[in-house]
Amino acid sequence: MTTVLSDFMFKYAQQAVRYGVHDFILKPIDRDEMTNTLRALQEKLLTERQRKMRSEKLILSSVIETLIKGEASADLIEEWHKKAHDAKSFTYVFVELNDVHPWSNGQNAVTMQEFKEGVQSELHRLMPDFEQIFLHEHRGRLGIIVTDHLLADYGGSVEAFASVLKKHLTERYGNRIFLFVGSSVDCLSKLPQSYEAAKEALLYKYIFDDERIVFYETIRDMPLNYIEVNHNLYNQLVQQLEEAKEDVVKATVDQLFEQFRSKRLAPEAIKMNIHHSITAVVRMIQELGGDEQELESLVPIISWHDLNLTLAELRRLFDEFIRESGLMIRRLMQESNKGNIAKIKNYIESNFHKNISLKSLASEFYLNPVYLGQLFKKHYGKYFNDYVLELRILEAKRLLRQTDLRVYEIAERVGFKNADYFVTQFEKLEHMTPTEYRTSQMGSVS
Repeated sequence: MTTVLSDFMFKYAQQAVRYGVHDFILKPIDRDEMTNTLRALQEKLLTERQRKMRSEKLILSSVIETLIKGEASADLIEEWHKKAHDAKSFTYVFVELNDVHPWSNGQNAVTMQEFKEGVQSELHRLMPDFEQIFLHEHRGRLGIIVTDHLLADYGGSVEAFASVLKKHLTERYGNRIFLFVGSSVDCLSKLPQSYEAAKEALLYKYIFDDERIVFYETIRDMPLNYIEVNHNLYNQLVQQLEEAKEDVVKATVDQLFEQFRSKRLAPEAIKMNIHHSITAVVRMIQELGGDEQELESLVPIISWHDLNLTLAELRRLFDEFIRESGLMIRRLMQESNKGNIAKIKNYIESNFHKNISLKSLASEFYLNPVYLGQLFKKHYGKYFNDYVLELRILEAKRLLRQTDLRVYEIAERVGFKNADYFVTQFEKLEHMTPTEYRTSQMGSVS
């Protein structure tokens, strides 16, 4: 009898497991045991629900990635056409939240998930038919697939909808919202074109920092530049920091940032120019015997590249770096006589293309020429004339690479009165003539 009962109970337990039974409670029922069992069941159900949601999210993300990369099958495209109510127009739009980073003192901190939920809430508010499947999370921003069906309340205008969406999101998150609107396409299979257009609009972010909406149709014929701004600005900035001319420093930084917009620099070019400015300041600190790692503002200004920042926030981080660096430079100059020779070196770098000599330099800084020559050699390991020559040849090489100027024109620009002497000195340092150097560079580019 006992054996039969045991077999029955075993088969009963097997069947219970198949049906997903979580646990067994034996009579008489103990209250604490019941509570613990229910609590464990609740945790299990919650874990399972979260796992399922993560799985669905990954699947959805994978599907949208397939669509925007042009890798979707005909069946998938047809299925999503139905989800989009057989829409006739599709536009990809990026929504970006800016100025959320570790150095913002925790103000206005928003997680990506919170931002996504907030955007989704506003989209449902503005377009009741909007479905979550048309919202995709990219690295640092959100992507929205907007259809003509969803634009019915906006006269079919994606521009009108984008303006309203930006207004609502700005009210929620402050003036930190950017929208980048791609081109409109007439079928889902062409969605990659709209996606790529929206990505291109991203490159014009700082040019449209006031409007904070960039439409591909506006910028499609607007060329960007990947150039260096006025090189002398870097040396001016360092010299002004040495001289503690705060108002002049501010004017120089104003000029630098204004050129970012007026010259229509791409984000990568802005990063390059910011880097060059930082490098010039850090070099001065090092020449004065300081340690730039002591600057609390250094990490933020060299780590912003992968962050979404408004131009105003980038300027704030840069201003803080310049302010703190200026204080360190002035302190170091007071502690060391290196300040004077560093100032002279900076002057040489800004004026090497002029008729500069050790005598004229000594007169400029009220020093004995012999003493100045010795001081320069001691600190920089080379003679004044050699250093000036290296600067001139370095600039000449840049002009040979980047311009079509004739050799004699380049010679004049970098400070040589005689073109033949320039060729001789160039060949002495580079072991080839200027023309040979230009030809070699053209060959390396091709």
